[in-house]
Amino acid sequence: MEDPIQLKEEGNKYFQASDYEKAAQSYTQAIKLSKDKALQAVLYRNRAACFLKKEEYAKAASDASRAIDINSSDIKALYRRSQALEKLGKLDQAFKDAQKCATIEPRNKNFQETLRRLGADIQEKVNLGGAVPGSQPRGGKVQKMFEILLDENSEKEKREKAANNLIVLGREEAGAERIFQNNGVSLLLQLKTKNAELILAAVRTLSGMCTGHKARATAILHYLGIDNICMWMSVDNEEISLAVCNLLQTITDCLLGQGKEEQHGKEEALVLDTKKDLRMITTRLLDMLVSKKVSGQGRDRALNLLNKNIPRKDLKDHDNSRTIFVIDNGLKKILKVVGQIPEMPDCLPLTENTQLTASILLNKLYDDLRCDPERDNYRVICEEYIKSKIDPQNMDKTLHAIQMVSGVLQGPFDLGNKLLGMKGVMEMMVALCGSEREIDQLVAVEALIHASTKLSRATFIISNGVTLLKEIYKKTKNEKIKIRALVGLCKLGSAGGTDYGLRQFAEGSTEKLAKQCRKWLCNTTIDARTRKWAVEGLAYLTLDADVKDDFVEDEQALQAMFELAKMSDKTILYSVASALVNCSNSYDTKELVPELVQLAKFSKQHVPEEHPKDKKDFVVKRVKRLLKAGVVSALACMVKADSAILTDQSKELIARVFLALCEDPKDRGTIVAQGGGKALIPLALEGTDVGKIKASHALAKIAAISNPDIAFPGERVYEVVRPLVSLLNTERDGLQNYEALLGLTNFSGRSDKLRMKIVKEKALPDIENYMFENHDQLRQAATECMCNLVVNKEVQERFVADGNDRLKLVVLLCGEDDEKVQRAAAGALAMLTAAQKKLCSKMTEVTTQWLEILQRLCLHDNMEVQHRGLVITFNLISADKELAKKVVETELLEILTFIGKQEDDPKKQHIINVARDCLTKCMDYGLIKPLSRA
Repeated sequence: MEDPIQLKEEGNKYFQASDYEKAAQSYTQAIKLSKDKALQAVLYRNRAACFLKKEEYAKAASDASRAIDINSSDIKALYRRSQALEKLGKLDQAFKDAQKCATIEPRNKNFQETLRRLGADIQEKVNLGGAVPGSQPRGGKVQKMFEILLDENSEKEKREKAANNLIVLGREEAGAERIFQNNGVSLLLQLKTKNAELILAAVRTLSGMCTGHKARATAILHYLGIDNICMWMSVDNEEISLAVCNLLQTITDCLLGQGKEEQHGKEEALVLDTKKDLRMITTRLLDMLVSKKVSGQGRDRALNLLNKNIPRKDLKDHDNSRTIFVIDNGLKKILKVVGQIPEMPDCLPLTENTQLTASILLNKLYDDLRCDPERDNYRVICEEYIKSKIDPQNMDKTLHAIQMVSGVLQGPFDLGNKLLGMKGVMEMMVALCGSEREIDQLVAVEALIHASTKLSRATFIISNGVTLLKEIYKKTKNEKIKIRALVGLCKLGSAGGTDYGLRQFAEGSTEKLAKQCRKWLCNTTIDARTRKWAVEGLAYLTLDADVKDDFVEDEQALQAMFELAKMSDKTILYSVASALVNCSNSYDTKELVPELVQLAKFSKQHVPEEHPKDKKDFVVKRVKRLLKAGVVSALACMVKADSAILTDQSKELIARVFLALCEDPKDRGTIVAQGGGKALIPLALEGTDVGKIKASHALAKIAAISNPDIAFPGERVYEVVRPLVSLLNTERDGLQNYEALLGLTNFSGRSDKLRMKIVKEKALPDIENYMFENHDQLRQAATECMCNLVVNKEVQERFVADGNDRLKLVVLLCGEDDEKVQRAAAGALAMLTAAQKKLCSKMTEVTTQWLEILQRLCLHDNMEVQHRGLVITFNLISADKELAKKVVETELLEILTFIGKQEDDPKKQHIINVARDCLTKCMDYGLIKPLSRA
């Protein structure tokens, strides 16, 4: 075998079969053959997992390090190295890796638990204040740590160890207070080093000291100074910048009274007015937005902090004063950021995400306004600022104004639409398209693309700008402009509900346009900001069946698109999701009624016909191709994006794709293995109603056939119950009902805790309703689910309670002709009568047909059904002598005698034994005399 991908799959199979030696051999062979760096990283981290299982920890750490060298944010490799280092006794290094994991995925409980455990181990190892965790550390120990940390002549390892010990100490209340009282803040500021790890440790120690302590956080804020904090946040080192940003966020949380608040004795007597400090932080962050001294990274941090802390978390809270303050004092500064043009010399330092993040902030601020006067004030500020930039004598200034409108259109779209109505704005956009200057064309085309989303505007542009866009596309040699012109034409065709400018463009070949888009997408020499437009173009062009078929065959283009999807960009996420929906045909289609089709043909109306490549066989092939290319990992990565970037519309599209991927049961294991199960849970809980239903249905498909312990490990499985229950609704279709019931049946067979969760989600009445359903499969699935649920005591109590027909329903279902329903109902009745003696007598009262049904069960051809019938009979006899007497007086005695007297037979011995137990019990009661077997 010479294909590294096949070798990797072979290794995965060996690993799942717990044959770690052969798995490691397969990965080793694949490493030797692979030239793809990304694949090498996966292979190294997989081999590291094998070495961990084999307890060869040094090799595991080495392989994980090789994977990290290729991809520094490879979270699996980081965690595996942390595990290996912990086993090797290198706790401080293991702690560092676990900390990086927790930074990448802060909500991952496993990483948080690992951090806590390692922190406790480190604390115990260095004997911080004795063996009792949480006891107050001695001042001498703290002082010793600072001496080592500040001594530039100390060994590097000793200084880093002291720094990590301080981080652990700073997270403990007693330790944080001891550092603070021993002048620790001042000492940390004295740290002079170029070692980024030591600086990071100092910042993280300060963050730990601030957490959950308003008074200490306020004191540290004033001691450090907001200007210094913002300056440190602007440094080029990404990790340090992020750590300082987290420090400021921690301080802000304390000032806002958020996060974990603990009791701090005397502090409770203090009344701290935090409004002034919060306003000071906000003002300084707004100043950062327009400062040329601030790096692009620093600007992004400031925007992210404003995004997170200014708008209200809950719209029920009437206080939006922070938003009003930002609008009055900083709206123009945010507009200045969105109006920047990277290609112009006077541009502020920006990253690829800065302007989009600023647009998101504009949108959040606008959505946080409570009334029309507030929204009018917002609009007036925008209009006046943009008008002040429009100057026919100064084209550069006017360009900034158009760029601002474009930025607002990516934020609060309704407001952007109103700004388009300002006198001369649309005309200026079209005029700039015809300019000789490339920068004018670039800005104008991009603005037209954003403006064309609204149909009324698109109509204006179609009649005025399409010809210009065609000319630009054909004549310009600037790839950045060319790609935008193409997307503009694609978007106009979509917005106008017509293929004008597309079908007749490029000799009528959408395939030709798509091929060009794929070429741009794969060209890594083009900046990502420009390549993202290729993705948007493909989002429109993949509506064509020929285009989507060619696209999924181009693995390089797929991988390039998946890589771009990792960027924190709202437009890219939406475009990638749209393209995948098109390729998997997971969009809604109207079913054509044959009679209406014939009528339309008779009246000579156009009837749309399904493209041959949109038929099921082609769709299945495309889905398989996407799975092979790693689409699940890409989707799982997209789901982790910030809520401001991952819109509800994007979530719905991703959910649609997941549902299409889950169609074939054989693929569901792969989807789970690549993180699909985990990714679907938030999609099923948040987003549009359609998106939540699609994600819930995908979860149901996985839950129906997968081992819940593997598909949804740990506490995650309990989060899946609610989405499954949401599908037990008459508004959902039969397939959704059926697969949700199968999933709940699977879950309810795992543990009583899961059964309890299903009951708490109020699923019981819905499951009972489906037991009445006319549809055989739904009735069967519901009955099987109930068969598992009756093991739970609370469910049993509901059957025992007076005034309900639950038991009657189960008894009657035992008499159904459908063998599967019979088997499930008999199983439920056997468990109920075994657990609750009251139900034994109740069973004989709920229906006069009970005896006939029980006799049919005991004589059933299916041995499993027969066994359950006999168990029910035994439960009745064991419950009460009077009930036993009632049974003996019927033909059941003859049936029991007939079965009990049969010769021993291994195939049905369990049935014969139950019948004999029934007879023995009757003899014990003195109801029958002993009899000899024939």
